[in-house]
Amino acid sequence: MNIAIIGCGLIGQKRAKTIAATDSHLVACVDQIKDRAEALAQQHPGCQAYSDWHDVMKRPDIDVIIIATLHASLAEIGLAAVNAGKHVLIEKPAGRKSAELEPIIKSAKKNNTFVRVGFNHRYHRAFRKARELVDENALGDLMFLRARYGHGGRVGYDKEWRAQPELSGGGELIDQGVHLIDLARWFLGDFTDIHGHAHTYYWDMPVDDNGFLILKTPKKQVAFLHASCTEWKNTFSFEIYGRNGKIDINGLGGSYGVERLSFYKMSEKMGPPETFIWEYPMADDSWEFELTEFIEDIKTKRQPAVNIEDAHAALKIVEEIYRISGL
Repeated sequence: MNIAIIGCGLIGQKRAKTIAATDSHLVACVDQIKDRAEALAQQHPGCQAYSDWHDVMKRPDIDVIIIATLHASLAEIGLAAVNAGKHVLIEKPAGRKSAELEPIIKSAKKNNTFVRVGFNHRYHRAFRKARELVDENALGDLMFLRARYGHGGRVGYDKEWRAQPELSGGGELIDQGVHLIDLARWFLGDFTDIHGHAHTYYWDMPVDDNGFLILKTPKKQVAFLHASCTEWKNTFSFEIYGRNGKIDINGLGGSYGVERLSFYKMSEKMGPPETFIWEYPMADDSWEFELTEFIEDIKTKRQPAVNIEDAHAALKIVEEIYRISGL
């Protein structure tokens, strides 16, 4: 398939590296900074660079468009792409508000196009293993989960685009927090009881630097979530508790530490559990795995496992926390 990337920053460049593994071709790169688009295009023979995203919508040879822009333009470009009959991989959170995604949902159904949202954390090796264990009922009925995700920012963080609500739609909760919300929904299902608080404790910016959530399903399963950019030492922790055992995922590689999954299997006599550990010191392949699955979705006409409705549900939760918090 022929793929175009709109947004040639860090994430767009990561996406470009995965395309060869899918036997597809990067044929167009778009960025407002033309030099950045040209630099990425030069790495892929036959790829053309553009500064205006409207130009790639007109090309009939393009099958898939990957959108990796700032939050403010994700939904606008996504809607234009599905209206042009393209399949779309749109980076999380897919928009600033859930309402921005509703036209995309309608248009995708009307135009029979597939839209996947880039919640790549589902595809980290530890989460693929966790999904396997849960699906095998190794944990028994799930009771609750607890997760933390955070970084410490950097000098000038409060002056970057993420600190500008008109561009980002919010702060840490909509940035890293939506990953936790999506993962929690993936394991526990829809949340109907939403509580929490988002606040700015440290950074001099009009968006939140911490978000705290308690989410409950109709079966009273609970997700305790905390997203932070005052975490001073980068942290990722995700624990899933079932009646028969526990999964503990720590690290995402790089500055977050080696990715590791520990499975604690409860014995009939209780006491110390039987413990199994999987460690993944190799390079992260979640981006490649995710795109490969999306290409297969399109070829087999299968609804993507992480779709625009999932992003809509996650943003509804973010919006409710912001409403409760007066943001």
